[in-house]
Amino acid sequence: MKKVSAIGLLAAVAMTPMLANGQDRAGDHPTYAGEVSRIIQENCQICHQPGQIGPMSFTSYEEVRPWAPLIQLKVAQREMPPYQYDRDIGVQELKNDWRMTQEDIDTIVEWVNAGSPLGNPEELPPAKDFPAVGEWRLAEELGQPDHTIKSSPWDVPANGQDLWWEPEVDSGITEARCIKAVETLPSAAAHGSTHHANSHFVVLNDEGEWVRGDRLSEFAFGKLGEKVPEGACRKVPANSKVGWSIHYYPDGNAVPNDQVTVGIWYHDEEDSFVEEESFRQDLRSYNLSGGGDYLIPPHGQLMTQGFHSFDHPVRIDSWQPHLHLRGVAMSMEIFDPATGQREVISQASNWNAGWNHSHTYEDGHQPLVPAGTTIILTAWYDNSANNPLNPDPDQWVGAGQRTTDEMSHAWIAVTHLDDEGYEKLLAEREERNRRAVAGNGGDE
Repeated sequence: MKKVSAIGLLAAVAMTPMLANGQDRAGDHPTYAGEVSRIIQENCQICHQPGQIGPMSFTSYEEVRPWAPLIQLKVAQREMPPYQYDRDIGVQELKNDWRMTQEDIDTIVEWVNAGSPLGNPEELPPAKDFPAVGEWRLAEELGQPDHTIKSSPWDVPANGQDLWWEPEVDSGITEARCIKAVETLPSAAAHGSTHHANSHFVVLNDEGEWVRGDRLSEFAFGKLGEKVPEGACRKVPANSKVGWSIHYYPDGNAVPNDQVTVGIWYHDEEDSFVEEESFRQDLRSYNLSGGGDYLIPPHGQLMTQGFHSFDHPVRIDSWQPHLHLRGVAMSMEIFDPATGQREVISQASNWNAGWNHSHTYEDGHQPLVPAGTTIILTAWYDNSANNPLNPDPDQWVGAGQRTTDEMSHAWIAVTHLDDEGYEKLLAEREERNRRAVAGNGGDE
């Protein structure tokens, strides 16, 4: 836990208006006990607590108060919480949306401008429990996973360059089932050095050969798990293997016999899920570089694009950009040649490689893409000194697997529909919009 020095604490208290009885002067402005502590709990403490990725702990007023001006700055500029999804373009209805409301931002700003008062300590909320490092983050909602699969043990050194571990293990799955959710969990010891961990199934083909199957899960810094939406089935194959691609970047801590675990939650009898009424969903990495190499010159910029079409209608369930240190933005558009219309579905204009979010659309708001429509993915890179995350603008940067190389792809979960399913979802969407307009008195 971060220690606050006695001198620092006294200085912080001295800056705060006080009443004779020792309580802060609340007046008409927010206080930590009254409003701000709850905002910090809901938006900051998941990372800013002992053992987590935040560089300082925010679990008490004594811990928060010295950082109040910096918190105000980062929150007002929307740098924190770290969620790069644009607020003014594309689909805005997202699950697990980390973006703070404008009301909460204004409350933080007003609180700091008032001197960051504590207020009445009796109004403080009870401490909030969070999953410890190395515990399942979806367990609070879903309980423990129904099935877990571990990678083979591997020794992570304390120091060195990028390292990859790509074993194959038996899945232990004896029955093909549709999953409800999946989460990839690095070990607590290697929490800081596990850059990403991708997993896929390996299955037997008709000739009895082991071949690569569907993606199981994808993990990168900052990512939660994935929940499969209503009407979709991401199926696990029976009697399969799991292939891993684990990217380690040593952080100074040696971890012998490290293992990454993937947890699977299945639909149970209490769910209304019916496999026969669901469409197949898969998670894929959609390339933006056309499969070729590229170079970003020193102090230069670059844009890459990828184009993908389907011969059947699809529903886009989630979108996760993946760039490295020179990446600054990505967008996803759809172009319908039947109408000539081009629409931006999602955009992230403030990319940060330290936080990889799967932007999951709320049920009923997932983009519906007609057959033949082109998905356009565009990424932008800045290798100049204007990019604050650029480690060295004097270097040529090419496509590659290392952290100092660049990547240009997006993880997208797609539910594959038929014409009947597409028309049904479209009709439901139109009926919902019609009722919304009617509920507003006909005002659009």
